[in-house]
Amino acid sequence: MTSALELCDVHAAYGPFRSLFGVSLTIAPGEAVALVGPNGAGKTTLARAASGLIQPSAGAVLVAGREMTGRPAYRFARAGVAHTPEGRSVYATLSVEENLVLSIRRIRGRRGVANGLATAFDLFPILSKRRAQLAGTLSGGEQRMLALARVLVDAPKVLIADELSLGLAPLIVAQVYASLEKLRGFGTALLVIEQQISHALDLCERVAILDHGTIRWAGSTEDARDRITTQLGAM
Repeated sequence: MTSALELCDVHAAYGPFRSLFGVSLTIAPGEAVALVGPNGAGKTTLARAASGLIQPSAGAVLVAGREMTGRPAYRFARAGVAHTPEGRSVYATLSVEENLVLSIRRIRGRRGVANGLATAFDLFPILSKRRAQLAGTLSGGEQRMLALARVLVDAPKVLIADELSLGLAPLIVAQVYASLEKLRGFGTALLVIEQQISHALDLCERVAILDHGTIRWAGSTEDARDRITTQLGAM
C-alpha cells in the first residue's frame, strides 16, 4: 500500500542551527500516528518539513508516493496535506460563517459553500450556534475549533495537527479530538503532535518519540504507554 505521508532520512536546519537529523517516518492512509517529545525536540520543525513550510536540507518527503521535496507549501496543500499549526488562525473582524465561507470558496468554489458549511458544523456543532458571531469575540477554544474547521471542510488526505490542545479546557480538547476521530472516518491520515500525551494515545495506533531531532523510539500505542512515561521522564 502506498503511504499517505513518508519522510525519508530528513534533515532540517534554520541557518546554521540544525534541528532534524535523519528522521524517517511513514503514515499509511487513514492511520493516526502520534509524535511526542520534550520542548525543543524538533516536533514543529518536522511538521513544517512534512507540509512544505520549510525545505529539508537533506532527505525526501513523499505524499501518496509522490516526491514533494523542495516544492512550495501550496503544492503540498494541493496534494492533500493540511497543516494546523499552534495557535489560532482566524479573521477576527469576520463572523464565524464568513471565516468558513472564505476557506470553502477557495477549496470548493461557490457551489460547494452549502455542503462545506454543513461539514464544518457537523464536525463542530458549537460553531453553528456562533455562526453570526465575530471570530475575535469567541473563546480561545472556539477560535481553535474555527481554525481547525477552516482546514477540514474538504477532508484532506493527510492532517498534520500541531499542539491542538495547547491552552484549551479539557472539555474543548475532548471535542477537538472527537472531530479528529470523525475525520479519520473519511480516510484522512493523521500526524498528531502533542504535549498532552493521553489524548494522542487514545486516538493513535502508533507513536514516535522525538528527542534532539532524532526519533528515539517508534512502535504501537499499546507498547508505547509505559515506555513514553519512562523515556520522557529521563529526558
